[in-house]
Amino acid sequence: MLVLSILNSQVVGCRFVERFGLSVALATPFDGDDNIAVSAMIAQAKRSFAAGCSSVTLFGTTGEGSSIGSAERQRVLEAFIEAGIDPSQIVVGVLVDAVEDAATQTGYALSMGIRNVLLAPPCYFKNVSDEGIFRWFYAVFRILGDQARDIIVYNIPSVTMVPLSVALIGRLRQAFPAIVTGVKDSSGDWAFTEKLLEAHHDLIILIGDERHLAQGTRLGGQGAISGMANFIAPEIKRMAEEGKDDPRVVAFVAELLKYPVTPAVKAMIAHLSDDEMWLAVRPPLVSITREGCNKLALAFDALFRKKAA
Repeated sequence: MLVLSILNSQVVGCRFVERFGLSVALATPFDGDDNIAVSAMIAQAKRSFAAGCSSVTLFGTTGEGSSIGSAERQRVLEAFIEAGIDPSQIVVGVLVDAVEDAATQTGYALSMGIRNVLLAPPCYFKNVSDEGIFRWFYAVFRILGDQARDIIVYNIPSVTMVPLSVALIGRLRQAFPAIVTGVKDSSGDWAFTEKLLEAHHDLIILIGDERHLAQGTRLGGQGAISGMANFIAPEIKRMAEEGKDDPRVVAFVAELLKYPVTPAVKAMIAHLSDDEMWLAVRPPLVSITREGCNKLALAFDALFRKKAA
């Protein structure tokens, strides 16, 4: 048992830190009336566990979290737990602007015993200072009080237009060492990722851009929250946990990024499950065209389903 524990950990200073592993950034299916298809969502989560994911992340970017209200979140989270998914295997994304809303959603998720909250900065106001962002996080944690724990701050400036600098992350870690435990870096900026990995060995650093995942793992990254794990979890797991390069994944990311990412991920789930329900997205997103779906499917099949000669 001790050997297995060591293999699943990494040394930080003189202590062992448990690896985060691979969490699927679970896509959210909608039925014909734009309601969350909870049973299909739970089934997708269980398929992801069977494919090697150690946790599921609900309501992140791929899960259209900013389009899912508080009441819906509560219903889905309760349904997951009732379906036998352990709360310690669940991460919840919180993607809102108001401090009160962020604290309410975070507090509810933590009260259910979930593993982590993936907390993005507020994004309505642009060109805000590090000081302003710090004060926002401080205000959220102040409302949460003793309940605050296991927060992974979410750096995804391509969506939020609010980058989290290495210095700001360091300040948050120093001010809230028992609360801010990790960073999901979806910047897509390898130079930034390198600096983050170098500066913050005391944090769980998760690489959001699969093109940089294997290299980041080799430099100390502890795993990933990945949208592509919805449909190629074993390949992403090897990159996230073993640091193994996979040129097919890198090539397919390039194809995927020709389209809006979330609809494209859902198109791939639809292709591989043969269930067009997965194509549906909520406004303001729109589904990609049938032509786009076909092109993505062909690109995927050429990379991952090549027939032996």
